[in-house]
Amino acid sequence: MTLTAPAPAADNRRRAPRPVQRMRDSYSRHWYAYAMIAPVVIVLGVLVGYPLARGFYLTLTDANSLNSARTIGVNTIDATYKFIGLDNYAEILWGPAAYDRFWSHFIWTIVWTALCVALHYGIGLVLALLLNQNVRGRVAYRLLLILPWAVPTFVTVFAWRIMLADAGVINTMLGGIGLPQPAWLEEPNWQRTAAVLVNTWCGVPFMMISLLGGLQSIDENLYEAAEIDGASAWQRFRHVTLPGLSSVSSTVILLGVIWTFNQFAIIFLLFGNTAPDAQILVTWAYRLGFGQQPRDFAMSAAYGVLLLAILVVFTSFYYRWLKRNAQLV
Repeated sequence: MTLTAPAPAADNRRRAPRPVQRMRDSYSRHWYAYAMIAPVVIVLGVLVGYPLARGFYLTLTDANSLNSARTIGVNTIDATYKFIGLDNYAEILWGPAAYDRFWSHFIWTIVWTALCVALHYGIGLVLALLLNQNVRGRVAYRLLLILPWAVPTFVTVFAWRIMLADAGVINTMLGGIGLPQPAWLEEPNWQRTAAVLVNTWCGVPFMMISLLGGLQSIDENLYEAAEIDGASAWQRFRHVTLPGLSSVSSTVILLGVIWTFNQFAIIFLLFGNTAPDAQILVTWAYRLGFGQQPRDFAMSAAYGVLLLAILVVFTSFYYRWLKRNAQLV
């Protein structure tokens, strides 16, 4: 009896299409989708992709306002900056002035972001819980509480500058009740406190509205069942409200971290190029690139790349943490 060797398993399986072939098949099936998103991709490439690539290239040079291409009158001066590789990153991270120019601002940026987002979420959740109750004038309260978010940021910050001045309404009220009158806009610690205060005022309404929408999407039957089972108000909040808000909370916290980490307007409008101890990384990068002479374009761009890298790493770990917790639940 003659035995025939079985054919290799690989011959019995259909070969997987190559990447190029898969792209062709996808394009042939979904060409209309690619046609619809093409304008958006082109616009993003022009407005985001090219500046990002150009900025990254500048980080590898010693470009500043003295050696960049510029026009003075009818004379055109060519760029003379040169390629220096990763020297800018080395200077920022572990150079002689690394702590004063980067790490001190990095630490304050992390503290600023964590403190502001915690206040945004905590105060926003409390207000959302209050507005979710059947109280008279609930619509009017919502309109009043959302005003800080509706008013343009520069108007809000300038109003706070006036109120936080030495003779402003806040110090006048504190002095009237016998409390110390801080130098909100002069002393470093009070400058940081003022920045957190103003940012909290501007950021709470967004959290409140987002969490209020999440609260209204929770099934009322869950609360009724928990109440019938004898659950206290705290137990209902812990085991019904917070799990019901998990998807909304994860999204608004991520957005809050990104927005607060890059919150340029409030710090800049409140202090300008002063208050070096209250500057976060994004405002410090602006100061290096546009608030001093000579303007250090390469170093400022390097700060921007580092900011992007920090946020990408944080977002990646944040989503992995959310996914792991969802699997555990």
